Amino acid sequence: MSNVQDNHGTYKTYITGFLLSVFLTAIPFWVVLGEPDISVNWAIGVIFAFGAAQILVHVHYFLHVSVKNEGGWQVMSMAFVAVLVVIVLAGSIWVMFHLNENMMPAHEQIERMRNL
Repeated sequence: MSNVQDNHGTYKTYITGFLLSVFLTAIPFWVVLGEPDISVNWAIGVIFAFGAAQILVHVHYFLHVSVKNEGGWQVMSMAFVAVLVVIVLAGSIWVMFHLNENMMPAHEQIERMRNL
C-alpha cells in the first residue's frame, strides 16, 4: 500500500496547477470579450479546447489522478466518466440542433391536414 503522502501534491504543484488554470481561463475570456478577428466556429473550438485542457489540469494537479495511483483504476474510472460525458454532451447538442425540425409542424402542413 502506498504512502498517503505520495497521493497529495506539494505547494509547487498546486501553484503550477493554479497558474495553468488562470492561463487556460484567460485565453477563452479574451476570445469572447476581446472580440478578435476570428470566426465563431474558431472561437467555439478555442473555448472547448481550452476547457478540455483545464479539465485535464484540474484532474492531474488538484485531484491527483494518475496511472500510478491504485493500480490505474482511477484512470479507468475517469475514462468511463469521460465517455459518459461525451455521450451526454453530444446527445444534448444533437437534440438542440435538431429541435426545430421536431417541433410543431409548419403552417402549410397544418393546412394540408385540415383539407384532408
